[in-house]
Amino acid sequence: MHYRNLARTGIKVSQYALGGGMYGALASEKDSIQIIHQALDAGINLIDTSNRYADGESERIIGQAIMDRREDVVLATKFGAEPGSKLNQSGGSRRWIRQAVEQSLMRLKTDYIDLYQLHQPISDTSFAEILGTLTDLVREGKIRYIGTSNHQAWQLMEAQAVSERHHLQRFVSEQSPYSMINRGIEQDITEMALRYDLALLTYGPLAGGLLTGKYTAGQAADNQSRAARLKGAAAQALDPELPENKHKFDVIRRLQLVADQAGMTLAHMAVAFIQSHPAVTSTILGPRTPEQLSQFIAGTDLRLSPDVLDIIDTIVPPGKRLDDKEQMWTPAWLDSSRRRRV
Repeated sequence: MHYRNLARTGIKVSQYALGGGMYGALASEKDSIQIIHQALDAGINLIDTSNRYADGESERIIGQAIMDRREDVVLATKFGAEPGSKLNQSGGSRRWIRQAVEQSLMRLKTDYIDLYQLHQPISDTSFAEILGTLTDLVREGKIRYIGTSNHQAWQLMEAQAVSERHHLQRFVSEQSPYSMINRGIEQDITEMALRYDLALLTYGPLAGGLLTGKYTAGQAADNQSRAARLKGAAAQALDPELPENKHKFDVIRRLQLVADQAGMTLAHMAVAFIQSHPAVTSTILGPRTPEQLSQFIAGTDLRLSPDVLDIIDTIVPPGKRLDDKEQMWTPAWLDSSRRRRV
């Protein structure tokens, strides 16, 4: 396992991070705990989750699993993307952030969170409000550092300016989707991360399982697969039977040929591709079983040659996203109320 600097915090994190999105949802508690222990034994020290994953069950399971190994873990969780069924119990208000962090600390069975992240952009709360509250929590020792997820480059720059202007804590990381078929962040986020020394934690390296090669265009997905078990836009992005996905599966077939010629699995090539970008600090993996984690770890030292990277660039050009559903969320400013004059 290789380790990289988490921006300029002085903390080193593993090249792979363990994502908690499956725990309490698609992975049983027993398997989840086994995966977490297996990851720690393999040298993975960054574990990422969110208060919304399985309605908090992911945090609870992680807290249980790392109780005796807390000091070995760089623990990251998120807030701000709660379903919001109850008034004032979601978003980025001072009132809610303070409630949310206490709930996460309780579920995680810890006194502090190493990296507390804003899960998605919040349009009705200023960065000054959010950063002011997070700064107070850092001073109180409840969180160590702060980061973002799913933000655009202009939002990250606005946040940096607010931090400097008001002498508030600075976001040290951004978590964004990135894969061979979803290269949108190469347009601006990767370069911004390098220029402004922001740790870039990327998720979705296998594009929800598409880059494992287990799906075939026109054929129904296995009942136990992620494509069959997910709902909504995420499921549509994976569905091999949808005609609109045919082009995506044609591209994946071409990528599979490249992997075959390079003598590696498509999944290993997909993760190694992410690792090849100098802006990427850590790649978040979301294994559903211990066997899947073992397969990931087996590719730790794989490096793609310039020739292979050049071929991938001809199949999916830099900065291109094959499917807008890969973004997994819709910016608030695309709502009709924000696009039309009244």
